[in-house]
Amino acid sequence: MNRSLVYTLVVACLIVVVSACGEGKRKSSRTDTATSGAIAFASDESFSPIIEENREVFEHDRPQAHLTPLYMSEGEGMELLMKDSVQLLITARKFHPAEEQDFNDRTFYPKAIPFAYDAMALIINRNNKDSCITLNDVRRVLSGEVKKWGDINPGSKLGDIEVVFDNNRSAMVRYCVDSVLQGKQFGENVVAAKTSAAVIDYVEKTPNAIGVIGSNWLNDKRDTTNTTFKKNITVMSVSKKDKATVTNSWKPFQGYMLDGRYPKELVRTLYALLNDPYNGLPWAFAHFLDSPKGQLIIFKAGLLPRQGEISVRDVKITQ
Repeated sequence: MNRSLVYTLVVACLIVVVSACGEGKRKSSRTDTATSGAIAFASDESFSPIIEENREVFEHDRPQAHLTPLYMSEGEGMELLMKDSVQLLITARKFHPAEEQDFNDRTFYPKAIPFAYDAMALIINRNNKDSCITLNDVRRVLSGEVKKWGDINPGSKLGDIEVVFDNNRSAMVRYCVDSVLQGKQFGENVVAAKTSAAVIDYVEKTPNAIGVIGSNWLNDKRDTTNTTFKKNITVMSVSKKDKATVTNSWKPFQGYMLDGRYPKELVRTLYALLNDPYNGLPWAFAHFLDSPKGQLIIFKAGLLPRQGEISVRDVKITQ
């Protein structure tokens, strides 16, 4: 046999062997499949109620699968995803072009799967009677242009407005700056309480506070119709008009999010951001969120699912 041909065949075999070894080594760090194994994934803390409900059903249907959610800020979760420390992040934005390019350069080919719509909900102390607010005043309060309750309602005696968010790197903070304030910064009256639960607790104890949380935190589990909210706080109604009244202001119910009565500027899309070229458990859970069963869980939790037909009917009640 020609020596040059032998040499070519040997080199080709070595390339195949090395590639196979490299492939095996790369796969050895991931033992999960779409139905089994154990993985951790990241999620913005504000989505923990809806993610927990989906995770429990997902694991029940797949007894050999174990998911550990890491609830943190959106910023922290994205850092883990970019480092390939986790392969799934649940948050309220898509990949930025630079992030996609970074993944593509590493042949990961990320995906952003939209699966639900959540509303930015404003909550106040239940003793505060100023429960209606205009979208314009929401912006003015967040930017610090309006600092006192009397600037919204001249008859109010509550004094300064305190605005409380969950975390200064959360999906809600980023969404408010980017989409609601359109790049403007918060006023000095805005503070962070670390978690959504802490926001609710703070508002419950503070008469002059406004809390900003995701609407998936609001549903009272005793109400299977998703038409009431937690009883320890009041959810503000928001109007798109110049003056807010009881008849032109709306709370973040599913129906009002769907038909546009609740301002679209306060409704955000939830995404499962994937960096999982092996289509293992992160891939499977992300697609479960967008599956019929996952979408039904989302609907029952009070959020708007991305898929499925939802009809809204006006009902006249007579006594």
